[in-house]
Amino acid sequence: MKENSPSCIRFGVCYFCPVCRSADLSKDGRTANDKQRYKCKKCSKRFITEYSYNACKQAINQKIVTFTKEGLGIRSTARVLKISTNTLLKRIHLISDNIEIPPVSKGKTYEVDEMRIFIGKKTRLRWIVYALERESGRVVSFNVGRRTNRTLWRVIRALELSEAKKIYTDRLKNYRYLIERKVHSTMLYGTNHIERMNLTLRTRLKRLSRRTICFGRSLTVCVAILRICFWG
Repeated sequence: MKENSPSCIRFGVCYFCPVCRSADLSKDGRTANDKQRYKCKKCSKRFITEYSYNACKQAINQKIVTFTKEGLGIRSTARVLKISTNTLLKRIHLISDNIEIPPVSKGKTYEVDEMRIFIGKKTRLRWIVYALERESGRVVSFNVGRRTNRTLWRVIRALELSEAKKIYTDRLKNYRYLIERKVHSTMLYGTNHIERMNLTLRTRLKRLSRRTICFGRSLTVCVAILRICFWG
């Protein structure tokens, strides 16, 4: 086996467990394809050194993250990686669930904006509402849902808990009922950074493009992909 194998590392004739990196292994029979199987005595993990299916390789998750951020769709990514679409969707959900939400800094200036998308068909309109920290340019909170105050409130609430110094939005009247007047501002050019982020997202993610046949069919998949793009 080559030294740069994604499943385990080999030095000479020694293998390491892909989970706990222990070298205390024992042979554990052979697979249906007549491949040697090993068992870790420390964590009881069973593995083989040469996987035939690409989805079993350890480096596949990082490739999924890279291709997702570069705008490849579900079927495009599955074709490039030579895995099934169902496996890819399960991996996307798994990667998204393991991403930790970054903490929101206190006393910062934020920009909040919303994007209109559709899920499944053009009559099912949804909102992507998210907050951008002006100094660092990173997304600190987002929510996807119907065009209601509840969808906006989940993002605004996170900013209020962080004692935001200033929150810039557009002139949507819903914000006036959700944000305190002393920190709310609708000044001209106040949302330049987040508007530019909207253009970047629509350019890179096919499911967010305005006129395209590549659109999202599942709300949960859309949320998972946004988590990967923002914090992955």
